[in-house]
Amino acid sequence: MADYSIGVDLGGTNLRAAAIDRSGKVLRKISGSTNLSEGRDAVVSDIVAAISSLRDDTDRLAGVGVGVPGFIIMETGIITDSPNLPFFVDFPIRDEISKHLGLPVILENDANVAAMGEKWMGAGRDVDDLVLLTLGTGIGGGIITKGKVMHGFVGMAGELGHLTIVPNKHPCGCGNQGCLEKYASATAIVCMARSLSLGDNLTAEAVSHLAAGGDEKARAIFTTMGQSLGQALAMLVNTFNYPLYLLSGGVLPAWDLFAPAMLAEVRRRSYNFRATNTRIEKATLGNEAGLYGAAYLPFEGLPLQEQ
Repeated sequence: MADYSIGVDLGGTNLRAAAIDRSGKVLRKISGSTNLSEGRDAVVSDIVAAISSLRDDTDRLAGVGVGVPGFIIMETGIITDSPNLPFFVDFPIRDEISKHLGLPVILENDANVAAMGEKWMGAGRDVDDLVLLTLGTGIGGGIITKGKVMHGFVGMAGELGHLTIVPNKHPCGCGNQGCLEKYASATAIVCMARSLSLGDNLTAEAVSHLAAGGDEKARAIFTTMGQSLGQALAMLVNTFNYPLYLLSGGVLPAWDLFAPAMLAEVRRRSYNFRATNTRIEKATLGNEAGLYGAAYLPFEGLPLQEQ
């Protein structure tokens, strides 16, 4: 019986992989840098080497799941757009890895695997339906429905960072204006800090320290962030009526700064939220969520051991 799988989390900076068994126990794990400067073939070789080092010499491996940033056509396993991995666009990365290994490989968006990881072994273990927002440089999203990732008709569902929050305002790289990620991502925090003359070289973390220290301008930034997230979450609660909405990513440590405004906005805008026990909470797996979610993909449809 196949009793473990290998999950790979490929980002623009880091490459991590783990062998995880059917109960969710991490058996072996490795991490390193994504050597983008060495070119596409070198990165593929690094992925193949990482997987090979985690694979044992038995037939117990269920398969390999790989989480990547970008738009993926699920049927072909091809990335059609990825700012972090531009040379993988229109390249058959899934089939190339599979060919080198002689193993089945499942390619999935990084926010989707993070959502699946939280469903399997994190904050969403007690529900079958949830939405995850990842708050980082941009904002990603993953939607889990009846225990499975919602893909849409080609695989691009869940682009929640591009919900319109303020119509006809700040232009976004996606072609829209007023997207959520222009108001609630780490990049947005830095841009707002610059516009308020808080500094030219601040990070989102530094702005959060200013806010925690009582700086009124910095605090106003996190109020704006919270209100924007609240608008988006109210739309999602009204649309899906799911029991759980999770937030993760590098901005999460500022929760106490933005959550009060966020929750107040959701209450104001969503009767569904006010009338039910809908939960909006922090994700719990941090940067491990993608590894768990990627490793879970080969197990889908297979009976798992009791947790």
